Amino acid sequence: MNVVLVNPEIPQNTGNVARTCVMTGTALHLAGKLGFSLEDRYMRRAGLDYWEHLDFSYHQNFEKLHSLYRERSFYFFSTKGKRLYTDIEYEATDFLVFGSETKGLPAYIFEQWTDFSIRIPMIKGIKRSLNLSNSVAVVLFEALRQQGFPGMG
Repeated sequence: MNVVLVNPEIPQNTGNVARTCVMTGTALHLAGKLGFSLEDRYMRRAGLDYWEHLDFSYHQNFEKLHSLYRERSFYFFSTKGKRLYTDIEYEATDFLVFGSETKGLPAYIFEQWTDFSIRIPMIKGIKRSLNLSNSVAVVLFEALRQQGFPGMG
């Protein structure tokens, strides 16, 4: 599996996502403008001593990432998504794409990929949503469950 964070802003969230990726054998891709340095102590602390085990890539922007993996399936997670995350049949080579903590996916990405927009159901009427690292974990574990938790015990 592949998790993509587009323009992540909060180092602790990225650190937590990195830790989840390590513990599930998932690659982490960061794309676009980062709201922190990759050397940020808060991000490193959130990931603890897992960094040496992380399959990690940084891409200048989402388009460069997508151009490397055009043949793969990409799913874009947003509170405005069309389908539920449980309605997708995930494969091991899929990319799970999440936007920044305060803005979500950039509009141009969401508009281009609307048919592949996915959501996690949440209570209506609250202007907030799940924390980014929690959202990644919810979706990633569903995808891995569908695959029989490969390589996990």
